Amino acid sequence: MSSTIKKIGVLTSGGDSPGMNAAIRAVVRACSYYNVECVGIYRGYQGMIEGDFKAMGPRDVKNIINKGGTILKSARSKDFMTKEGREKSFHNLKNSGVDALVLIGGDGTFTGAEIFNAEFNFPVIGIPGTIDNDIFGTTNTLGYDTALNTVVDAIDKIRDTANSHNRLFFVEVMGRDAGHIALNAGIGAGAEEILIPEEAFGLDRLVESLNRSKESGKTSSIVVVSEGDKIGKNVFELKDYVEENMPEYDVRVSVLGHMQRGGSPSCFDRVLASRLGVKAVESLLEGKSNFMVGLIEDKIALTPLEQAIKGSSKMDMELVKVSDIVSS
Repeated sequence: MSSTIKKIGVLTSGGDSPGMNAAIRAVVRACSYYNVECVGIYRGYQGMIEGDFKAMGPRDVKNIINKGGTILKSARSKDFMTKEGREKSFHNLKNSGVDALVLIGGDGTFTGAEIFNAEFNFPVIGIPGTIDNDIFGTTNTLGYDTALNTVVDAIDKIRDTANSHNRLFFVEVMGRDAGHIALNAGIGAGAEEILIPEEAFGLDRLVESLNRSKESGKTSSIVVVSEGDKIGKNVFELKDYVEENMPEYDVRVSVLGHMQRGGSPSCFDRVLASRLGVKAVESLLEGKSNFMVGLIEDKIALTPLEQAIKGSSKMDMELVKVSDIVSS
Protein backbone atom coordinates (compact mmCIF):
# COMPACT_ATOMS: atom_id res chain seq x y z
CA MET A 1 0.00 0.00 0.00
CA SER A 2 1.16 3.54 -0.79
CA SER A 3 2.46 5.74 2.03
CA THR A 4 1.96 9.00 0.12
CA ILE A 5 -1.84 9.12 0.46
CA LYS A 6 -2.91 10.14 3.96
CA LYS A 7 -6.37 11.58 3.29
CA ILE A 8 -9.04 10.59 0.74
CA GLY A 9 -12.07 12.63 -0.27
CA VAL A 10 -15.34 11.05 -1.39
CA LEU A 11 -18.22 12.68 -3.25
CA THR A 12 -21.41 11.80 -5.12
CA SER A 13 -22.34 13.62 -8.32
CA GLY A 14 -25.06 13.64 -10.97
CA GLY A 15 -28.32 11.76 -10.55
CA ASP A 16 -28.64 9.87 -7.28
CA SER A 17 -29.00 6.09 -7.26
CA PRO A 18 -29.75 3.50 -4.56
CA GLY A 19 -26.48 2.15 -3.20
CA MET A 20 -24.59 5.44 -3.14
CA ASN A 21 -24.81 5.59 0.66
CA ALA A 22 -23.59 2.01 0.92
CA ALA A 23 -20.60 2.98 -1.27
CA ILE A 24 -19.86 6.05 0.89
CA ARG A 25 -19.97 3.81 3.95
CA ALA A 26 -17.54 1.35 2.37
CA VAL A 27 -15.09 4.11 1.37
CA VAL A 28 -15.12 5.67 4.83
CA ARG A 29 -14.66 2.38 6.64
CA ALA A 30 -11.98 1.15 4.22
CA CYS A 31 -10.08 4.36 4.90
CA SER A 32 -10.37 3.72 8.63
CA TYR A 33 -9.21 0.11 8.18
CA TYR A 34 -6.08 1.27 6.35
CA ASN A 35 -5.45 4.17 8.79
CA VAL A 36 -6.22 6.84 6.21
CA GLU A 37 -8.30 9.93 6.96
CA CYS A 38 -11.52 10.41 4.99
CA VAL A 39 -13.30 13.60 4.05
CA GLY A 40 -16.88 13.78 2.78
CA ILE A 41 -17.40 16.40 0.07
CA TYR A 42 -20.97 17.69 -0.01
CA ARG A 43 -22.91 18.51 -3.22
CA GLY A 44 -20.43 16.95 -5.62
CA TYR A 45 -18.09 19.16 -7.61
CA GLN A 46 -19.91 22.31 -6.50
CA GLY A 47 -19.11 21.47 -2.88
CA MET A 48 -15.50 20.87 -3.87
CA ILE A 49 -15.35 24.38 -5.35
CA GLU A 50 -16.92 25.89 -2.23
CA GLY A 51 -14.86 23.84 0.22
CA ASP A 52 -17.89 22.10 1.74
CA PHE A 53 -15.87 19.34 3.42
CA LYS A 54 -16.43 17.28 6.55
CA ALA A 55 -14.16 14.73 8.21
CA MET A 56 -15.86 11.31 8.32
CA GLY A 57 -15.18 8.27 10.46
CA PRO A 58 -16.83 4.84 10.83
CA ARG A 59 -19.56 6.12 13.18
CA ASP A 60 -20.51 8.91 10.76
CA VAL A 61 -21.76 6.32 8.29
CA LYS A 62 -23.67 4.05 10.65
CA ASN A 63 -27.20 3.01 9.64
CA ILE A 64 -26.95 4.34 6.08
CA ILE A 65 -26.35 1.11 4.13
CA ASN A 66 -30.13 0.65 3.82
CA LYS A 67 -30.95 4.21 2.78
CA GLY A 68 -31.56 5.46 -0.76
CA GLY A 69 -30.26 8.77 -2.09
CA THR A 70 -26.96 10.14 -0.81
CA ILE A 71 -26.11 11.67 2.56
CA LEU A 72 -23.43 13.75 0.80
CA LYS A 73 -26.08 15.27 -1.47
CA SER A 74 -25.56 15.67 -5.20
CA ALA A 75 -25.49 18.52 -7.67
CA ARG A 76 -24.48 19.28 -11.23
CA SER A 77 -21.87 22.04 -11.29
CA LYS A 78 -21.49 24.43 -14.22
CA ASP A 79 -18.65 26.13 -12.35
CA PHE A 80 -16.58 22.94 -12.43
CA MET A 81 -16.76 23.02 -16.23
CA THR A 82 -14.50 26.08 -16.14
CA LYS A 83 -10.73 26.06 -15.57
CA GLU A 84 -11.19 28.62 -12.79
CA GLY A 85 -13.64 26.37 -10.96
CA ARG A 86 -11.34 23.37 -11.18
CA GLU A 87 -8.37 25.40 -9.97
CA LYS A 88 -10.35 26.55 -6.95
CA SER A 89 -11.30 22.91 -6.27
CA PHE A 90 -7.67 21.85 -6.45
CA HIS A 91 -6.55 24.54 -4.01
CA ASN A 92 -9.36 23.63 -1.57
CA LEU A 93 -8.32 19.98 -1.65
CA LYS A 94 -4.64 20.79 -1.09
CA ASN A 95 -5.41 23.26 1.69
CA SER A 96 -7.49 20.56 3.40
CA GLY A 97 -4.75 17.97 2.99
CA VAL A 98 -6.78 15.74 0.66
CA ASP A 99 -4.46 13.59 -1.48
CA ALA A 100 -6.91 11.61 -3.63
CA LEU A 101 -10.58 11.35 -4.60
CA VAL A 102 -13.23 8.66 -4.89
CA LEU A 103 -16.07 9.87 -7.13
CA ILE A 104 -19.42 8.10 -7.24
CA GLY A 105 -21.54 8.90 -10.30
CA GLY A 106 -21.99 8.43 -14.04
CA ASP A 107 -20.20 9.43 -17.22
CA GLY A 108 -20.52 13.17 -16.52
CA THR A 109 -18.86 12.66 -13.14
CA PHE A 110 -16.11 10.58 -14.72
CA THR A 111 -15.53 13.13 -17.48
CA GLY A 112 -14.95 15.80 -14.84
CA ALA A 113 -12.63 13.47 -12.92
CA GLU A 114 -10.56 12.67 -16.00
CA ILE A 115 -10.10 16.35 -16.86
CA PHE A 116 -9.21 17.17 -13.25
CA ASN A 117 -6.65 14.37 -13.18
CA ALA A 118 -5.10 15.53 -16.46
CA GLU A 119 -4.81 19.15 -15.33
CA PHE A 120 -3.50 18.62 -11.80
CA ASN A 121 -2.21 15.03 -11.77
CA PHE A 122 -4.59 14.44 -8.87
CA PRO A 123 -5.33 10.76 -8.10
CA VAL A 124 -8.95 9.79 -8.84
CA ILE A 125 -10.97 6.56 -8.84
CA GLY A 126 -14.58 6.35 -10.04
CA ILE A 127 -17.44 4.19 -8.79
CA PRO A 128 -20.32 3.79 -11.28
CA GLY A 129 -23.54 5.02 -9.69
CA THR A 130 -26.44 5.29 -12.14
CA ILE A 131 -29.68 3.35 -12.46
CA ASP A 132 -29.48 3.23 -16.28
CA ASN A 133 -26.63 0.66 -16.30
CA ASP A 134 -25.18 2.48 -19.29
CA ILE A 135 -21.48 2.63 -18.39
CA PHE A 136 -18.82 0.53 -20.12
CA GLY A 137 -16.61 -1.62 -17.91
CA THR A 138 -19.18 -3.06 -15.52
CA THR A 139 -22.07 -5.48 -15.88
CA ASN A 140 -23.95 -3.66 -13.11
CA THR A 141 -23.91 -0.06 -11.97
CA LEU A 142 -25.00 0.94 -8.47
CA GLY A 143 -28.76 1.30 -8.27
CA TYR A 144 -29.62 -0.64 -11.42
CA ASP A 145 -30.80 -3.77 -9.62
CA THR A 146 -32.89 -1.73 -7.18
CA ALA A 147 -34.43 0.28 -10.02
CA LEU A 148 -35.39 -2.94 -11.82
CA ASN A 149 -37.19 -4.21 -8.74
CA THR A 150 -38.95 -0.87 -8.28
CA VAL A 151 -40.15 -0.87 -11.89
CA VAL A 152 -41.33 -4.49 -11.80
CA ASP A 153 -43.27 -3.82 -8.60
CA ALA A 154 -44.92 -0.76 -10.18
CA ILE A 155 -45.84 -2.64 -13.36
CA ASP A 156 -47.33 -5.49 -11.33
CA LYS A 157 -49.64 -2.97 -9.68
CA ILE A 158 -50.50 -1.31 -12.99
CA ARG A 159 -51.37 -4.70 -14.49
CA ASP A 160 -53.98 -5.24 -11.77
CA THR A 161 -55.78 -2.14 -13.02
CA ALA A 162 -55.22 -3.02 -16.67
CA ASN A 163 -56.83 -6.43 -16.14
CA SER A 164 -59.73 -4.98 -14.19
CA HIS A 165 -60.66 -2.48 -16.90
CA ASN A 166 -59.43 -4.22 -20.08
CA ARG A 167 -56.95 -1.43 -20.70
CA LEU A 168 -53.70 -0.98 -22.58
CA PHE A 169 -51.02 0.77 -20.53
CA PHE A 170 -47.90 2.42 -21.87
CA VAL A 171 -45.41 2.46 -18.98
CA GLU A 172 -42.44 4.77 -19.53
CA VAL A 173 -39.26 3.95 -17.63
CA MET A 174 -35.89 5.67 -17.43
CA GLY A 175 -33.20 4.97 -20.00
CA ARG A 176 -32.44 7.91 -22.26
CA ASP A 177 -29.58 6.21 -24.10
CA ALA A 178 -29.93 2.57 -23.10
CA GLY A 179 -32.87 0.21 -22.74
CA HIS A 180 -31.56 -2.08 -20.01
CA ILE A 181 -34.26 -1.16 -17.49
CA ALA A 182 -37.08 -1.44 -20.02
CA LEU A 183 -35.90 -4.78 -21.42
CA ASN A 184 -35.19 -6.56 -18.16
CA ALA A 185 -38.13 -5.13 -16.21
CA GLY A 186 -40.42 -5.75 -19.18
CA ILE A 187 -39.50 -9.43 -19.26
CA GLY A 188 -39.70 -9.68 -15.48
CA ALA A 189 -43.16 -8.11 -15.42
CA GLY A 190 -44.50 -10.06 -18.39
CA ALA A 191 -44.99 -7.07 -20.72
CA GLU A 192 -46.63 -7.69 -24.08
CA GLU A 193 -44.22 -5.34 -25.87
CA ILE A 194 -40.96 -3.60 -24.95
CA LEU A 195 -39.66 -0.53 -26.78
CA ILE A 196 -35.98 0.36 -26.40
CA PRO A 197 -33.60 2.82 -28.14
CA GLU A 198 -31.45 0.00 -29.51
CA GLU A 199 -34.30 -1.54 -31.52
CA ALA A 200 -36.43 0.74 -33.71
CA PHE A 201 -39.50 -1.47 -34.12
CA GLY A 202 -41.72 1.13 -35.77
CA LEU A 203 -45.33 2.09 -35.12
CA ASP A 204 -46.76 -0.43 -37.58
CA ARG A 205 -45.03 -3.33 -35.84
CA LEU A 206 -46.33 -2.09 -32.51
CA VAL A 207 -49.91 -2.14 -33.76
CA GLU A 208 -49.38 -5.57 -35.34
CA SER A 209 -48.04 -6.93 -32.06
CA LEU A 210 -50.98 -5.53 -30.10
CA ASN A 211 -53.41 -7.00 -32.63
CA ARG A 212 -51.80 -10.42 -32.23
CA SER A 213 -52.14 -10.13 -28.47
CA LYS A 214 -55.80 -9.26 -28.82
CA GLU A 215 -56.44 -12.10 -31.27
CA SER A 216 -54.76 -14.54 -28.88
CA GLY A 217 -57.39 -13.69 -26.27
CA LYS A 218 -55.65 -11.03 -24.23
CA THR A 219 -58.03 -8.35 -22.98
CA SER A 220 -55.34 -6.04 -21.58
CA SER A 221 -51.74 -5.27 -22.41
CA ILE A 222 -48.66 -3.64 -20.93
CA VAL A 223 -46.14 -1.91 -23.19
CA VAL A 224 -42.90 -0.87 -21.47
CA VAL A 225 -41.26 2.11 -23.15
CA SER A 226 -37.72 3.32 -22.50
CA GLU A 227 -37.67 7.13 -22.40
CA GLY A 228 -35.05 7.09 -25.16
CA ASP A 229 -37.17 5.01 -27.54
CA LYS A 230 -37.12 6.48 -31.04
CA ILE A 231 -40.50 5.27 -32.39
CA GLY A 232 -42.41 8.42 -31.49
CA LYS A 233 -41.59 11.85 -30.15
CA ASN A 234 -42.78 10.71 -26.73
CA VAL A 235 -44.94 8.09 -25.05
CA PHE A 236 -48.07 10.24 -25.43
CA GLU A 237 -47.63 10.25 -29.20
CA LEU A 238 -47.58 6.45 -29.07
CA LYS A 239 -50.83 6.54 -27.11
CA ASP A 240 -52.49 8.80 -29.70
CA TYR A 241 -51.33 6.59 -32.58
CA VAL A 242 -52.69 3.41 -31.00
CA GLU A 243 -56.00 5.07 -30.11
CA GLU A 244 -56.35 6.21 -33.72
CA ASN A 245 -55.56 2.80 -35.20
CA MET A 246 -57.09 0.59 -32.48
CA PRO A 247 -60.13 2.47 -31.17
CA GLU A 248 -61.29 -0.63 -29.31
CA TYR A 249 -58.48 -0.13 -26.79
CA ASP A 250 -58.86 2.05 -23.70
CA VAL A 251 -55.30 3.44 -23.56
CA ARG A 252 -53.55 4.92 -20.55
CA VAL A 253 -50.02 6.23 -19.93
CA SER A 254 -48.00 5.88 -16.73
CA VAL A 255 -44.64 7.69 -16.53
CA LEU A 256 -42.75 6.23 -13.56
CA GLY A 257 -40.24 9.07 -13.46
CA HIS A 258 -38.05 9.74 -10.46
CA MET A 259 -39.64 7.10 -8.25
CA GLN A 260 -37.21 4.75 -10.00
CA ARG A 261 -34.25 6.51 -8.38
CA GLY A 262 -35.45 6.27 -4.80
CA GLY A 263 -35.99 3.57 -2.25
CA SER A 264 -33.91 1.28 -0.11
CA PRO A 265 -31.18 -0.45 -2.15
CA SER A 266 -31.48 -4.16 -2.84
CA CYS A 267 -29.13 -6.62 -1.19
CA PHE A 268 -27.28 -6.96 -4.50
CA ASP A 269 -26.66 -3.21 -4.69
CA ARG A 270 -25.56 -3.05 -1.05
CA VAL A 271 -23.01 -5.83 -1.55
CA LEU A 272 -21.83 -4.39 -4.87
CA ALA A 273 -21.41 -0.92 -3.32
CA SER A 274 -19.39 -2.41 -0.47
CA ARG A 275 -17.09 -4.27 -2.84
CA LEU A 276 -16.58 -1.28 -5.12
CA GLY A 277 -15.97 1.12 -2.24
CA VAL A 278 -13.27 -1.02 -0.68
CA LYS A 279 -11.59 -1.64 -4.04
CA ALA A 280 -11.60 2.09 -4.84
CA VAL A 281 -9.70 2.91 -1.65
CA GLU A 282 -7.29 0.00 -2.08
CA SER A 283 -6.60 1.03 -5.68
CA LEU A 284 -5.65 4.57 -4.64
CA LEU A 285 -3.39 3.26 -1.87
CA GLU A 286 -1.71 0.99 -4.44
CA GLY A 287 -0.86 4.05 -6.51
CA LYS A 288 -3.52 3.55 -9.19
CA SER A 289 -5.43 6.50 -10.62
CA ASN A 290 -7.80 7.48 -13.43
CA PHE A 291 -9.69 4.18 -13.27
CA MET A 292 -13.26 3.11 -12.64
CA VAL A 293 -13.95 0.10 -10.45
CA GLY A 294 -16.63 -2.18 -11.85
CA LEU A 295 -18.04 -5.69 -11.85
CA ILE A 296 -17.03 -8.04 -14.68
CA GLU A 297 -17.95 -11.74 -14.49
CA ASP A 298 -18.60 -11.29 -10.76
CA LYS A 299 -15.04 -10.03 -10.20
CA ILE A 300 -14.13 -6.45 -9.31
CA ALA A 301 -12.04 -5.02 -12.14
CA LEU A 302 -10.49 -1.70 -13.13
CA THR A 303 -11.33 0.09 -16.38
CA PRO A 304 -9.57 3.30 -17.51
CA LEU A 305 -11.94 6.26 -17.08
CA GLU A 306 -11.52 7.17 -20.74
CA GLN A 307 -12.83 3.76 -21.80
CA ALA A 308 -15.67 3.88 -19.26
CA ILE A 309 -16.74 7.26 -20.67
CA LYS A 310 -16.34 6.59 -24.38
CA GLY A 311 -17.35 2.92 -24.44
CA SER A 312 -20.96 1.82 -24.53
CA SER A 313 -22.74 -0.87 -22.58
CA LYS A 314 -23.96 -3.70 -24.79
CA MET A 315 -27.57 -4.76 -24.99
CA ASP A 316 -28.10 -8.49 -24.51
CA MET A 317 -29.69 -9.44 -27.83
CA GLU A 318 -30.55 -12.88 -26.48
CA LEU A 319 -32.85 -11.14 -24.02
CA VAL A 320 -34.50 -9.28 -26.92
CA LYS A 321 -35.22 -12.66 -28.51
CA VAL A 322 -36.49 -14.03 -25.20
CA SER A 323 -38.87 -11.08 -24.82
CA ASP A 324 -40.33 -11.74 -28.28
CA ILE A 325 -40.91 -15.42 -27.48
CA VAL A 326 -42.40 -15.14 -23.99
CA SER A 327 -44.66 -12.17 -24.75
CA SER A 328 -46.73 -14.09 -27.30
